[in-house]
Amino acid sequence: MSSRTSPGSQPITIRRAAVRDAKRLTRLVRGSGAYADKYAAAVAGYRVGPDYIEAHRVFVAVGADEDGGRVIGFYSLVLEPPELDLLFVADEAQGRGIGRLLVAHMQSEARAAGLDRVKVVAHLPAADFYHRVGAVRTGTAFANPPAVPWDRPEFEFRITSE
Repeated sequence: MSSRTSPGSQPITIRRAAVRDAKRLTRLVRGSGAYADKYAAAVAGYRVGPDYIEAHRVFVAVGADEDGGRVIGFYSLVLEPPELDLLFVADEAQGRGIGRLLVAHMQSEARAAGLDRVKVVAHLPAADFYHRVGAVRTGTAFANPPAVPWDRPEFEFRITSE
C-alpha cells in the first residue's frame, strides 16, 4: 500500500484491489461520464469481476477526508501482453491529479515487473489525458462493431529505469 498526496493536497492511498472491491469498480466503470450518450453501450453490461481482480494487477485509489475512504479510481495492468487495460477516476474526483497518480503507480508496477513498454487502447475522450501523462501515440485500434463501433487511439508508455 502506498500513500500519496494529490496536487490538491488530498491524501490518496493506492492499494491492491481486493475481491470485495469488484462491485465498486463495476459501478465506477458503468457510471463514468466519459461513457455517456453515444458511448454508453460500451459499458452498459461491463463487469469487473472477482476473477478479473485475481487474474490481473488491479489497484485502487482510496480517498481520505471528504471521500471517507471511498474508492475513487482504479487501474488494471495486464502483464502478458503488457497493457493498461482499465483506468477510471470517479467523475466527482477528476481534476485532482488522481489519474496522474494512478499512471505513476502503474509505471512503477510495470518497472518492478521488468516491463519496458505498456500499451493503452484509449477511449476517445481520454486521449488527451494519456498524451499529457507521457504516453506516445502509436496507432489506431479500428472499430469492432457491435461491441466498439468507433476507432480508438493506441498509445504506449515507455517504462524507463529510475
